[in-house]
Amino acid sequence: MDMKILPLSGALGAAITEVRLADLAQTEFNQIHQAFLDYCMLVFPGQFLSIDQHVAYAERWGSFSISPFVSYLDSHPCVLPLFNRGKDNAVTENWHTDSAFLTEPPALNILSARQIPVGGDTMWSNQYQSYDRLSEGMKTFLHGVRAEFTGARLASLVGSDTVPATFHPIVRTHPETDRKSLYLSKPEDSVPRLEGMTPAESLPLLHYLYQHSIQPDNLYRHHWQNGDVVMWDNRCTLHYAVHDYGEQTREIHRISIKGSIPR
Repeated sequence: MDMKILPLSGALGAAITEVRLADLAQTEFNQIHQAFLDYCMLVFPGQFLSIDQHVAYAERWGSFSISPFVSYLDSHPCVLPLFNRGKDNAVTENWHTDSAFLTEPPALNILSARQIPVGGDTMWSNQYQSYDRLSEGMKTFLHGVRAEFTGARLASLVGSDTVPATFHPIVRTHPETDRKSLYLSKPEDSVPRLEGMTPAESLPLLHYLYQHSIQPDNLYRHHWQNGDVVMWDNRCTLHYAVHDYGEQTREIHRISIKGSIPR
């Protein structure tokens, strides 16, 4: 049967069915690639990929991105197991973009659901729309402005005194679509300041842009099912992993694909 692409919200996201990621023809991959650029995040229900199949599919998208402070599978050093650390240690329960403290942050992430609890939804926000909705005056003001991105949350999780940090444009241009998007993470610990400014001077604007980006009509919320494969563009979205599942088991494998220096 022909591949089916169903939009999931007015803001972003599409479900793709009638396809097997473990056995993709090149023409099918090309369709998925274009849908990915069009919808920013994709859901493939009922895939139930093995780890090797997950890795093989991810390899079609580029080189693997490896982040510090987290532990990958010994058998597959590109596969990060995500599991229930408890709500107090849930560092992803905020709106963020992954590993923005790296010089070349991940371009995209591919998750394979292995054991899903009741709850544990993930939400995404379209950062193209967040930028487009700004006033022309604010767009002009933000042109060329860079923010400091740090790995403080991950460093605190493992008790490290070393906190990686780098500066990236707060408005970035997508290397494939050439569209502009806001590029943010949670203010204070993840984005403490704008370049050349103090935190006190920076945070009012950072908080405004952060809240501006996560309005309800800019979001998609995914209810996970076992076997789901979900992928998203880390260059033009924010995401938030909800921890509302207590002590239940939650096992999802993540593979990240290396991106370029944000411009």
